[in-house]
Amino acid sequence: MRFYLYYLVLLGFSSVISTYGPHQRAQKTGDILLGGLFPMHFGVTSKDQDLAARPESTECVRYNFRGFRWLQAMIFAIEEINNSSTLLPNITLGYRIFDTCNTVSKALEATLSFVAQNKIDSLNLDEFCNCTDHIPSTIAVVGASGSAVSTAVANLLGLFYIPQISYASSSRLLSNKNQFKSFMRTIPTDEHQATAMADIIDYFQWNWVIAVASDDEYGRPGIEKFEKEMEERDLCIHLSELISQYFEEWQIQGLVDRIENSSAKVIVVFASGPDIEPLIKEMVRRNITDRIWLASEAWATTSLIAKPEYLDVVVGTIGFALRAGEIPGFKDFLQEVTPKKSSHNEFVREFWEETFNCYLEDSQRLRDSENGSTSFRPLCTGEEDIMGAETPYLDYTHLRISYNVYVAVHSIAQALQDILTCIPGRGLFSNNSCADIKKIEAWQVLKQLRHLNFSNSMGEKVHFDENADPSGNYTIINWHRSPEDGSVVFEEVGFYNMRAKRGVQLFIDNTKILWNGYNTEVPFSNCSEDCEPGTRKGIIESMPTCCFECTECSEGEYSDHKDASVCTKCPNDSWSNENHTSCFLKEIEFLSWTEPFGIALALCSVLGVFLTAFVMGVFIRFRNTPIVKATNRELSYLLLFSLICCFSSSLIFIGEPQDWTCRLRQPAFGISFVLCISCILVKTNRVLLVFEAKIPTSLHRKWWGLNLQFLLVFLFTFVQVMICVVWLYNAPPASYRNHDIDEIIFITCNEGSMMALGFLIGYTCLLAAICFFFAFKSRKLPENFTEAKFITFSMLIFFIVWISFIPAYFSTYGKFVSAVEVIAILASSFGLLACIFFNKVYIILFKPSRNTIEEVRCSTVAHSFKVAAKATLRHSSASRKRSSSVGGSCASTPSSSISLKTNDNDSPSGQQRIHKPRVSFGSGTVTLSLSFEESRKNSMK
Repeated sequence: MRFYLYYLVLLGFSSVISTYGPHQRAQKTGDILLGGLFPMHFGVTSKDQDLAARPESTECVRYNFRGFRWLQAMIFAIEEINNSSTLLPNITLGYRIFDTCNTVSKALEATLSFVAQNKIDSLNLDEFCNCTDHIPSTIAVVGASGSAVSTAVANLLGLFYIPQISYASSSRLLSNKNQFKSFMRTIPTDEHQATAMADIIDYFQWNWVIAVASDDEYGRPGIEKFEKEMEERDLCIHLSELISQYFEEWQIQGLVDRIENSSAKVIVVFASGPDIEPLIKEMVRRNITDRIWLASEAWATTSLIAKPEYLDVVVGTIGFALRAGEIPGFKDFLQEVTPKKSSHNEFVREFWEETFNCYLEDSQRLRDSENGSTSFRPLCTGEEDIMGAETPYLDYTHLRISYNVYVAVHSIAQALQDILTCIPGRGLFSNNSCADIKKIEAWQVLKQLRHLNFSNSMGEKVHFDENADPSGNYTIINWHRSPEDGSVVFEEVGFYNMRAKRGVQLFIDNTKILWNGYNTEVPFSNCSEDCEPGTRKGIIESMPTCCFECTECSEGEYSDHKDASVCTKCPNDSWSNENHTSCFLKEIEFLSWTEPFGIALALCSVLGVFLTAFVMGVFIRFRNTPIVKATNRELSYLLLFSLICCFSSSLIFIGEPQDWTCRLRQPAFGISFVLCISCILVKTNRVLLVFEAKIPTSLHRKWWGLNLQFLLVFLFTFVQVMICVVWLYNAPPASYRNHDIDEIIFITCNEGSMMALGFLIGYTCLLAAICFFFAFKSRKLPENFTEAKFITFSMLIFFIVWISFIPAYFSTYGKFVSAVEVIAILASSFGLLACIFFNKVYIILFKPSRNTIEEVRCSTVAHSFKVAAKATLRHSSASRKRSSSVGGSCASTPSSSISLKTNDNDSPSGQQRIHKPRVSFGSGTVTLSLSFEESRKNSMK
């Protein structure tokens, strides 16, 4: 019973194998069988199956000459291996090759025949029958070409772990080994091609392109990766479209309308030749010739597009081509093809008919033409000269896909060789065992292929990485028009090295590129015109970042190249020129000795020093005169010295600020002024106390002795010195370069602490205020020839200057800060010098008659009598008020309490002697000649 069951199964599967699958094939038996899937046609006829009758198999259309050459490469490699004495000796490789028609359905139809045969072998029916015509299992499949087709085939073959090596499927999705367990390839993945395309666009400085991809597993992942790479480079895609060879005419026209209306001039295409052909045809019909095409490897060298009638549109295309290889003897093999010699290859007959546009005898197509279903062609003998035909089949100058097919077959053969020569104990299988080459299974070949590493006949290393992908490079080609016959010439203009570091992977020789077939200037494909140097790209709302408006760089910024994204800020010591294309060094400014303003201030300072020194010289020269003695000459000398210091301190503010000058100038100014104000304060207070004392005693003279006066000056000055010491210790001033002002660097002093500067000036002003108070009270005293009055004026000038200084100091910048302070120092110093000393110098030099002891005494006595008279009047007024309040009469009171001694004797001249009252003041007695007539009258009233 069991025997009959197996027999029925065998008959069923034998019937399937003999009838299932495409009838047209290339087949040859052998000890080990390899499968092959090649696109002998570009597509199938599009028919609507309404299922009113039994569905018919779709017909393949548009013969692919290059596909036939790829098929021939597989047959050539298998025969080369069979004829080799070193590679797989005594083992013959067979093959079964089918046409995929570049369509998933046809590819799966062929793949099922591979799977069905392997399923029969898994039943182990050899013990029940003698299968002399038994076809061995397919242990590996070479193919397919398109990524969409390979994806479908890989899903089916992966169920049975049948290794599949593709020669042209580059989709990056196929690198997923969790989904495609048995898929391998000899073509690089699109992962690198998308990056290379973005690098080319960036290299030619394009930022506005159109992306077109085939609507399948090849185009969609490729364009997705490309869009990601473009986004990383801040480049923009204006249109992103999907396309298929099965699009309706209205769909193609709509796509071309959008391309024609787009401002982008570069079209990036991730598609195969059959998918892109309808688009090219429509653009040829409309004569759209101002576009640059960037082609993926799937159509960069396809004969379907590289036709003279399409050249007006596609000439100048930049494409990625696989690295070409050499196959020794392959040229002769291609030339030897004839229908009569190729009994194992049924595709030769169709190739011959398409090449010579004829029909062979007993051809099914000939019978169809007789029935009127196909166009009429003449008969051919099969002995025509293939060398005289113009066909892409014989284009063996650059073998790219054909070389990949050749490498794929040799890789399978090398894996079988490794199994054949395996030493037990060193194998890849359980317990380090080896597989039996006579009973080899597909999964064992897959295991060996994953560990493959060998050098082929060309000396090139062949191995697969962890994703079963090879390492390889791209050749960059440019489509030229041949001057001889107008055909397409693929000119190599560069390469892309995937193993190099990013940034140096791409090399292009610009001198070899011809844009649109004749132009050497790189076309413009940007959303906006390039921004000239001195400007930057400004964002336009609701537009991509590649669309911008050119905005002039701000002050202090520059751009020295076209299309700058941002303007570069000039260094701190530089400023942008008028066009904002470069930077120049800023002008350095400070209160210089050489500029007119600095010279004027310096001259004023020197003048002040000389004037003060002159006054000091005059005082020293006339030191014994009453006016000098009366002004407390020791304090006057110290006061004049402090004024020299004040004038000299202003010179430190002029010149380039250094750290030491910044630390010196404010303390020198502050200490000098405090020393000056302290001297004036002590002098003024001494006069006030002396004159207000009712009876000057020795205590007053002792208290206001010279030593104590100097001690007070020292104490007042010492406070200012301590303020400066604390300031210099905690926050010392330093020179500072102020870069905030356009085009100028001001070298100024950073005061370190504005609070310390405030204390310094504030303490000086406090002493000046006290001095003003005492000077104002003593303004009418006769001491020092009304010196207190002039001190009052000098203090008013001092306050006006320094109150005006504060807002001026904080509202100015740069060198004018120092200038304002110098002006304040000079103004206040000149005010003190002029008010206190110029009147005395005038009297000393030009009015010596007033510089006498009598003049001093007269002014003093006059002041004393005036004070006494006022006191008497106040006393009398007060007495009258008291008397009137009690009803009594007003009594006569003495008009003065001053006792006058007179001499009644006549003078020698007979005149009445003038009464000379004697007034005691200080340490001496002064005799004055006074007239009291008016005073008496006034007192009697």
